Amino acid sequence: MKQTKNTPKKPIRTPVIDQSRFQPARRAALIFIFFTVLIDILAFGLIIPVLPHLIKNIGNYDFGQAAMMSGWFSVAFSVIQFVFAPLLGALSDRYGRRRVILISCFGLAVDFTFMALATTIPMFFIGRVISAMTSASFSTANAYLADVTAPEKRAAAFGLLGSAFGIGFIIGPALGGLLGGIDLRLPFWVASGLAMLNFCYGLFVLPESLPVESRTKRFDWKRANPIGALLVLKRYPAVLGLIAVAFMSQLAHFVLPSTFVLYADFRYGWGEQQVGYVLGLVGICNVLVQAFLIRRLVPKIGERKALLFGLFFGMLGFAWQGLANTGMLSLLAIPLLALWGLANPSLQAIITKQVHADEQGGLQGAVASMTSLAGIFAPFIFTHTFALFISNHAPMQLPGAAFLLASLILCIAIGMAYHLTQWMKSSHAVEHTVGSN
Repeated sequence: MKQTKNTPKKPIRTPVIDQSRFQPARRAALIFIFFTVLIDILAFGLIIPVLPHLIKNIGNYDFGQAAMMSGWFSVAFSVIQFVFAPLLGALSDRYGRRRVILISCFGLAVDFTFMALATTIPMFFIGRVISAMTSASFSTANAYLADVTAPEKRAAAFGLLGSAFGIGFIIGPALGGLLGGIDLRLPFWVASGLAMLNFCYGLFVLPESLPVESRTKRFDWKRANPIGALLVLKRYPAVLGLIAVAFMSQLAHFVLPSTFVLYADFRYGWGEQQVGYVLGLVGICNVLVQAFLIRRLVPKIGERKALLFGLFFGMLGFAWQGLANTGMLSLLAIPLLALWGLANPSLQAIITKQVHADEQGGLQGAVASMTSLAGIFAPFIFTHTFALFISNHAPMQLPGAAFLLASLILCIAIGMAYHLTQWMKSSHAVEHTVGSN
């Protein structure tokens, strides 16, 4: 039926899904990418408890100075990822996911070695820049997962990938705290070895996920930059809106890597080992949510409700963390923040259903680029908020102010997600009515 002048326009171009692409044999590829991401996260988790302290020692900084310098390091990391995520996504759409992942793993191994040897802040800074370039391939891993998973199973699959992050954060930070107690540089050497192991694993085991016939015909520089990647998605307005929700969620998330180590030290007197154990507990809770709860709960309540519930629990968790005045009370925020993990797999599942196979890399690059954009501003905002509210010039002594700010940001994200997904439901209902007449 032809649309009349008054027929509502479709808000998105719904792709035609070729279900034959998702054969049972391809499920093994999901296991391969799970272990690839797991080893990468183990490597990054190892250095989390020691990175701010190493910056503090190398630069001979006090807590406030170390927090602000860590913030600038995080900003630089995110700026590089903002540029490189869509580039790697576009390259993976053209040349395949496997090559991009392998180059990334090898680059990380070399870079962790470089940082282990760094003796000055500028050298350390260069190392963080290189690691940002290579770790931008996490978006390619998400595209890989979309390649090998049927749309209706993607929320559970993204949850499984999220559990790899959780397991990495169970083992990585706890082991990093122990190794850091021996030598602050030792975790970097171990991380380098893990990254090289990951490269070897991928070289001999990891299969390609994107068939040649499903790749883009040529590499397009217009799609390989942050602005171009978003412009490619302009025909998917709902997707752009949900990417904005991902931006807000990631903006709030950065309060943890940018301030938690120094915040816990300042407020609760926790050193490297205590922080490592707490982050390990965070990882356990995340694994329970990502690996077990998501695949059982999302099919029952739907991706939209799971997204909204997840953001709500994250908002409560950050508020609790910001107000907890003892270490024991702060631990009660961990289950709430773990339930926040319902949001991202559901969000990823919703947006990947809206685009075609040869655009998944570009989509994930755009998502990663926008979340990296959050990382450009967030560390500066949160570290300076923390430094301000523990200083003698603070309007009031409120060490948890940064976490309360993160809670407010997630409150805004909930409102955005609610209205966007409600609009998508109404739009699809209109399409169904029009098509049935």
